[in-house]
Amino acid sequence: MKVYGVTGWKNAGKTGLMERLVSEITVRGFTVSTIKHAHHSFDVDQPGRDSYRHRVAGASEVLLASGQRVALMQELRGEPEPQLHDLLARLSPVDLVLIEGYKQENHPKIEAFRAVAGTQLIAPENKTVRAVASDTALHLDVPVFDLNDTQAIADFILNEVALAPLSDQHSN
Repeated sequence: MKVYGVTGWKNAGKTGLMERLVSEITVRGFTVSTIKHAHHSFDVDQPGRDSYRHRVAGASEVLLASGQRVALMQELRGEPEPQLHDLLARLSPVDLVLIEGYKQENHPKIEAFRAVAGTQLIAPENKTVRAVASDTALHLDVPVFDLNDTQAIADFILNEVALAPLSDQHSN
């Protein structure tokens, strides 16, 4: 599986860019999965539901299945957070895995940047950042894309991971 990241600071536009990229790349016929890193505790379950009750009762894993989806919740219960490579190994094979966050991991990334967020760029100090998607003009040693030019950003990523040679890229 090919792997590419979208990174940036809070309110930089990462999630919106991820959403648009998943849509753009899947419409081109590629399969995509995503991994999102959260820096805080989160819960995808709802209090009172059977699966929540199983987990709270002490289950290490709760697998919830229906005709539309399967969800596997795993409680770490004091164990260390899984490494990115371990999480990738859990995914079913797809053409591309887009990763949101994980600034310090070694996979190639594009940085989402919004001037209004008031944060410093990651790209100048992090060589895994291969390009920046920005809402303002920047002069950097890596390509800079308009944050809203999803097609161009998708073209760049697909070329980077060798899923779409430049001559085969779509121009929808």
